[in-house]
Amino acid sequence: MMKTLVKHAMEKDAESFIRLVEEHKQSMLKVAYGFFSDPEDVADVMQQTVLNAYEHIGELKKAAYFKTWLIRILINNCNRLYNSRKHVVTGTELIEGKYFDVYPEDNDFFYLLSLLHKDDRTIFQLYYGEEYTTKEIGRLLGIKESTIRSRIHRGKEQIRSQIQKKE
Repeated sequence: MMKTLVKHAMEKDAESFIRLVEEHKQSMLKVAYGFFSDPEDVADVMQQTVLNAYEHIGELKKAAYFKTWLIRILINNCNRLYNSRKHVVTGTELIEGKYFDVYPEDNDFFYLLSLLHKDDRTIFQLYYGEEYTTKEIGRLLGIKESTIRSRIHRGKEQIRSQIQKKE
């Protein structure tokens, strides 16, 4: 069924493409929230990702890799937006709290992600949130599998130490 939808979408069938995006929307949102806490930023990267994916669906090599392809586009868009917004933090921003990431308070997973470095958040989201293997994450991000395992280990230690500080 999924491969059929992808093939129809590759032939520019808008309805099939919309169904595919809807099917993967939650996964995309989880990854986007791994980068950004502001719902407007998340909406921006989601919108850009859907547009990019629709424009380039014909370039997808294998229908079975649609989700991976879509998440890769999303990650690229997240990185682009994140890097375009880098700037020197002013004292006013620190005082007003605009610099710090704030994730949905009722979601422990997003809170734990907020304790990690931005690059590690993506890996954790893909590994624990989306259940990709370290090998798949490595291919998706263009990083060695051993580096992925190392970042997961380091991130778990970081989270563990942050939790112990709060107790």
